[in-house]
Amino acid sequence: MEQLKKVKMETSKFDIADYLDSNEMIAEYLNSVLEEGDFDDVIVALGHIAKAIGMSKIAEQTGMSRSSLYKALSVGAKPQFSTIMKVLKAVGGKIQINPISAYPSAGSESISSKN
Repeated sequence: MEQLKKVKMETSKFDIADYLDSNEMIAEYLNSVLEEGDFDDVIVALGHIAKAIGMSKIAEQTGMSRSSLYKALSVGAKPQFSTIMKVLKAVGGKIQINPISAYPSAGSESISSKN
């Protein structure tokens, strides 16, 4: 009977930042998280994007230190809205509001018809 040779397989930790290599990928990732995630997911996603672009570059563009940026974009962080907006701008993103089809509710007047 042949003995099986044991092969040690090495793996590396998955890091989404390694795959955020274009503006389109970054936008798709952030839009997906905004649609499906919660506040904490969005903050962590912004951290992944900042890491992919370069934390030093984002720190420079936001006027924040790298350590403050890492802290603000980590799991469990509760950054101020102004910090989120600075980071969004630095990574080339923006917030856009689209009407929710369920609002106004069926049978009620639209906002524009009240004037």
